[in-house]
Order: sequence, then C-alpha cells, then structure tokens
Amino acid sequence: MDLKRLGVIGVGHLGQHHARVYTELLGTQLVGVVDQNESRAAAIGDNLGVPWFTDMDEFIARARPDAVSVVVPTSLHFEIAKKALSNGIHVLIEKPVTTTVSEAESLLRMAADSDLVLQVGHIERFNSAVQYISKIVHEPLFLQSRRLGPFSPRISDVGVVLDLMIHDIDIILSLVRSEITAISAAGRCIRSDHEDIASAQISFENGSMAHILVSRVSERRLRQLEIMEPERYVTIDYETQDVSINRCVRQNNSSLVEVIEHPVFPKSEPLKLELQHFVTCVREGKQPLVGITDGKRALEVAVSVLKQIHLNDESAACRGEAGVS
Repeated sequence: MDLKRLGVIGVGHLGQHHARVYTELLGTQLVGVVDQNESRAAAIGDNLGVPWFTDMDEFIARARPDAVSVVVPTSLHFEIAKKALSNGIHVLIEKPVTTTVSEAESLLRMAADSDLVLQVGHIERFNSAVQYISKIVHEPLFLQSRRLGPFSPRISDVGVVLDLMIHDIDIILSLVRSEITAISAAGRCIRSDHEDIASAQISFENGSMAHILVSRVSERRLRQLEIMEPERYVTIDYETQDVSINRCVRQNNSSLVEVIEHPVFPKSEPLKLELQHFVTCVREGKQPLVGITDGKRALEVAVSVLKQIHLNDESAACRGEAGVS
C-alpha cells in the first residue's frame, strides 16, 4: 500500500483527535503536528511520538507531508489552506471552509488547477446514522433539526451559525436536492459577542421546508434531526447514531396501526471514517464526499442566515458577523 505522509495544522481540542486518528489508520504516517502554541505542539507531538513544529513553513520543508488537516480558527483557514495547496499538499479543512464565499471560491480554483484533493470537514456526513438515512430518504417534505448544548468559551471566533448550524445546513442540502427559494432567520447574543442562539427556516423550490434551531447556551445537549416523508417519519440521534422510523400500516380490517422500526447497522467513529475517506481520496485521486463545492454552498446559506439575523435585529448581529460576504 502506498504510504501517505499526513500532518495536522492546529492541535487544539479537535486537532489533537485528527492527529490521534492518523496514527491509527492503515497506510498513513503522521509526520508532524503544528501549533503556534509551543507547549501545546510539544505536548501532542511528544505524546504521539512525532515531530512537532510552531512554524508551518519549517514543517513543510522538513516533514514533506502529502496531505494535511487544517484545524485552526476559521479566520486562519484561507491563508493556511492556500499555503498548503501552493506547495502541492492535499488539504482537509475543517468547517466552515472559510470566512467568506470569495475565499472558498479561490481555494476551489487552486485545488482544481493543481489537481489536489480539498475536503471540507463536515463530520456529521460520516455519522453512521446520517449515512444510513442518506440511502433511504428520497422525498423529504419537512425537516426539523435541533442542535443544542451548554456554553463553552472554547469557540470564540464565530457564532453559533458558523459553529453549529452549518452542520445541519450541509446535511439538509445533501438530502433536499432542490434550489432554495427563501430563508428567514433570527438570532440573539447571550453569553458572547456573537450570536449564541439562532433559528432558520428554509424553503425549497420543490416544496420541501426545513427548520433549524441551534443553541450553545442550553442546559442540556441535544443533537437530533427529524424528517417527514409522505408515508413515514424518520428521526436520527447524532450522538447515539440511532435511527427510528415511524409509519402507519393499514391492516386487513382497514384500521391503521403505527409501526416503529429501529434499523440495525454498523456504527463507527465519524472522525475516523472521515479521515480514512480523505486518505483514500488522496491515494486514489477521487473527489471527496464533502468537497469544496459542498462547503462553499453551506457557507453561502450560513451567510444568508447571518444577514437575515442582522436585518431582523441590529443588536443580534453583535460584532457584525452577518456582514460576511
């Protein structure tokens, strides 16, 4: 097997897990980790037994990676991904892909011109429950997503729309294959300088509707998606990776009986599936399941949501995130 040399740029809360998983995948060699925080870089590098760096240029020159995960604050995504691509390095960039749509378009052109893999880290697409329902859901009429959780100061550079809602936007866009006709949204700042709670309603050309509620100031965690189809109601729990299907069956006496099914399917760590997919795409020259075009489209919708929040309530826009273009 062609051994691929992998690196991780940014080894904070999520980046450390990228580094760990790369050491566990067959056919990969973690050749280094990079972080501006020297003590953090040293701690992760030493723990995994790999070289660590505080400078990306030095890492590229000495480690010679084939591909990297970019797991840094969103404001740094564009410049770091651009540098990696310009050095002929395949990139997995965490969501949201960039802070602006124009930056995403620039990366798209760079990757295409250089024939490089550019995958966006929408990890929920690799959730076993999402992969299961993506094969069985064909006519979604109404989708309702709720992604709630307690406040954490760890995410401080973006609001809840780019932090959490963008996951649900991406999944809904992958299930409803139709153009968007209208978006309405509202949001509020509660504990930070960005919106901490937001709600969005999306209408599609084919008649489908979606409602997304996200909050990072709730008392308990909830990660759930409900999908109504003509003859059944599908619910998935992102955290347990469980799926339930409710449908009505007409008996011989013409009475209706509600039937609840709980499909059984293999469950795996989403991050491991995501990174294995990335490495496979690099090795085989394939386009990723979630490419830059998907990331750009999800970002476009997220930006539209932020603009709606800004229009509805000037105070809710906080530091002007809704002006992202």
